[in-house]
Amino acid sequence: MGVKIEIFRMMLYLSFPVAMFWVSNQAEYFEEYVIKRKREIFPPDEETHRKELEDFKEKMRTRREKRLFEESEN
Repeated sequence: MGVKIEIFRMMLYLSFPVAMFWVSNQAEYFEEYVIKRKREIFPPDEETHRKELEDFKEKMRTRREKRLFEESEN
């Protein structure tokens, strides 16, 4: 009886980590969660956000060009 229990325990000790590894690497189990979380962190582009970004880029480009122009004059 003791050998059977030890074999069962050994199989349990080996199969549990392997099963957890297999489950954690199944993309379909976590795909919905990952997509939902990604949309929370990086919301889909909205026109107002895009406009703000474009305005900021234009402002930085203008500032850079002005600075380079002033440096070239000196």
